[in-house]
Amino acid sequence: MSAHEQARMLLLLARKDLNVSRILAEASDPEPEAIGFHLQQATEKALKAWLGYRGVVSPKVHDLSLLFAALEEAGEEVSAFLSMVELNPFAVQFRYALYEEEPFAWAQIQEQVNRLVEHVEAMPGLCASP
Repeated sequence: MSAHEQARMLLLLARKDLNVSRILAEASDPEPEAIGFHLQQATEKALKAWLGYRGVVSPKVHDLSLLFAALEEAGEEVSAFLSMVELNPFAVQFRYALYEEEPFAWAQIQEQVNRLVEHVEAMPGLCASP
């Protein structure tokens, strides 16, 4: 599988995670750990697709800050998306503990993740649509 094909696959998976997060957020009793997990996963997959598009082998990590750093090292401008690092605890920590902090503004965070996915999808040859 070529790097672009793998990036397209990751974008399709990112879009699915983003859609799942929306469904969960609209539930009558939303579970923040599950919503945050899917938003973190969508972000992680979009960043790894972006790295793959640039020809960079993504580190095998769930830490969004390390993925952003790898993109910056590759010369990419990521400042518009850096706030998504706040999703890091949802990769592992909140899968095994309850989220008891202030409620997230899920719609706002979902829109940020959506903008990231759209940014990567807009790269030539990477449209995730079949």
